[in-house]
Amino acid sequence: MIMLEVFSDGSYRSVLADAIARQRHRRHLRSGRADTRLEGLAVRVVEYQVVGLAGSGDRYRMITSILDPDEAPAMELAAAYHQRWEFEVALAEIETYQRGPARPLRSKSPEMVRQEIWALLTTHYAIRNLMHQAADGAGLDPDRMSFIRSLRVVRRLVTDQAAFSP
Repeated sequence: MIMLEVFSDGSYRSVLADAIARQRHRRHLRSGRADTRLEGLAVRVVEYQVVGLAGSGDRYRMITSILDPDEAPAMELAAAYHQRWEFEVALAEIETYQRGPARPLRSKSPEMVRQEIWALLTTHYAIRNLMHQAADGAGLDPDRMSFIRSLRVVRRLVTDQAAFSP
C-alpha cells in the first residue's frame, strides 16, 4: 500500500487501484513524469496487532472508506472489526455446526420458518450460556472455549431429540 498521508492515530491514506493503474503509475514514476498521481479508490489503512491471541505478533491491516480519523479513530475501527468477526463466528456456529452444513430449514410457511430460526437462536444462546457458566467457574475466557465441543456435550446429554418436521 502506498502511504499518501499519515494521520495522528497511526493510520494512513492510500489508494486502491487496479493492476493496470498500478503499472501505469510505476511506469510514470520510472520515466520521471511530473504527474505521478495514482488513480483509484481513496481509502484509509489501519494497521494493528491483537494482543492475547496465538500468533499475536502478526500485524493486521484493515482498509476502510472512512477517511477522517476524527470521525473514527484507528483503535475504535480495529476494535469494531474484531467485534464484527466475533459475530461472524457466532453465525458460522449456528449455520455450520449447530444446524449442519448445507441443511436447509425444514419449515414450509413463513410463520414456521420464523419459529425454526427462533429455536436455532435460542438453542445457540443456551449453549453459549452453559459455556459462559463453565468458563466462569474455571476462571477462563468463554470466547476461548470450543463451541463444537460444547455442542457435542449437549447433544450427548439430550436423550430424546425431536425427529419430526415443525
